[in-house]
Amino acid sequence: MQVHISPSMRRITISTSNGFLDPLKIKVAARYLSHRCLFWSILFLAFLLPFIFITTALITLEEVNKCSSMYCLGRKIGPKLHWRSDPTRQSRHVHSIVMQASKSDLPAGENVPESFSEFVAEVEANRYDGKTCILKLKAMLELQEQRTRTAKLQEAVYRHFASSGIPKSMHCLALKLTAEYSSNANARRELPSPELTYRLTDHSFHHFVLATDNVLAASVVVSSVIRNSAQPQKVVFHVVTDKKTYAAMHAWFALNPLPPAIVEVKSLHQFEWLTKDNIPVLEAMENHSDIRRYYHGDHTAGADLNVSPTILASRLQARSPKYISILNHLRIYLPELFPELDKVVFLDDDVVAQKDLSPLFGIDLNGRVNGAVETCRGEDPYVMSKRFKTYFNFSHPLIANHFDPEKCAWAYGMNVFDLQAWRRTDITKTYHYWQKQNLNSNLTLWRLGTLPPALIAFDGYVYPIDSQWHMLGLGYHVKSNLDSVQKAAVIHYNGQAKPWLDIGFSVLRPFWTKYVNYSNEFIRRCNILET
Repeated sequence: MQVHISPSMRRITISTSNGFLDPLKIKVAARYLSHRCLFWSILFLAFLLPFIFITTALITLEEVNKCSSMYCLGRKIGPKLHWRSDPTRQSRHVHSIVMQASKSDLPAGENVPESFSEFVAEVEANRYDGKTCILKLKAMLELQEQRTRTAKLQEAVYRHFASSGIPKSMHCLALKLTAEYSSNANARRELPSPELTYRLTDHSFHHFVLATDNVLAASVVVSSVIRNSAQPQKVVFHVVTDKKTYAAMHAWFALNPLPPAIVEVKSLHQFEWLTKDNIPVLEAMENHSDIRRYYHGDHTAGADLNVSPTILASRLQARSPKYISILNHLRIYLPELFPELDKVVFLDDDVVAQKDLSPLFGIDLNGRVNGAVETCRGEDPYVMSKRFKTYFNFSHPLIANHFDPEKCAWAYGMNVFDLQAWRRTDITKTYHYWQKQNLNSNLTLWRLGTLPPALIAFDGYVYPIDSQWHMLGLGYHVKSNLDSVQKAAVIHYNGQAKPWLDIGFSVLRPFWTKYVNYSNEFIRRCNILET
């Protein structure tokens, strides 16, 4: 068959292959374009082409940010060709296999690869299908998760024991200072000197109270407060310790005075008021066999290893033996121990003062007793998110019927106490009452420690102070904001990672070590090194 088109484009003739013409002839109309049609076509294209260009450019720019290859870009904006493989279809297929594998496990006895390279070798050798590959990977992940969790639980237990012990170097320091107290008259000299004893009860001075059996930690607290004070001549420190540490503590401050400030060192046995009749509940707590077994026994026995490592660490920390020490509960007896003082700032031994603290004594507590930083709001939600429900067991009716779980908590560690206002309240009596209730409830009312009963006793008597006065969490939150740490007036290493321990966070330790006198003879002899 042949097709003949006339030059004028008016006639088309189709002939068969044997040569004669087929009667089929097609006439075509004359071909022409009017000027008007041409004008409107060009005008239409003039509007359409810029729109297409701009749209294509915007899509291209948007997709470039999402695609890492030209193939991806072409796939996004190119034509949908049926002969090309469809990644969406492949994704659905993979998703289907994963969903199937999530509902099943490897058969019992199947080998679980220890590494990805071992997994690849096994796949190549056995030619696994997709579902088997996913099941193998699932088993590998579950095995690694289990091992990681076990390791974190072990770490929590080891850190607990490390935080509860006394480093050899610090034990050495206490022993050598005790020996010095026995042999050196200067180590036994009266603190403060007789002509300065009037300052111990003078209300015009700034009185700080520190209760501790840690000589090195006490030296840092006292030194940091005095060195940063705008009026060091007005600083008076009342250091309270136990009987076994008294000689070492006294010797340290007698041999390392910090004029013009003065330091008084007293032992618990030197306070006539501290008798069994005045502290019956705490005496019972310290001597009760079940409680002693709870605090001094095997802390891992009966521990729930199914909880998260963070929860386990907090529960182990709550079982530290220090929490049943009368020394740790001493702050609740400040009005009786210092009857001639009106206002004091109480400091824990794991704090460091970085700024002048004298303005604290000028804060008007508006008739309340305890000036403290609240811990339910702040820049760091990991540290500043503590409410009553954080500490108390609200499943117990005795707690649920008396307290609001959303009530804001506050911090121990640096507190301004108005002792005059305190003496007009029943705070200490309330503290004893709830300690007794907790004993009668087999220690189930709250997470053990000294803060929960204080939250109850001081309820309604707390005056919130600015959070920049007291920054917490340096003993358990390694990601503490360093800018905030530098700006804080007092930083608090609450938690297990104390700065004098090997488990302390190296990035946060320098804020504490800068106040340790590493040139001191006793520090050097006990190999206490700056690390």
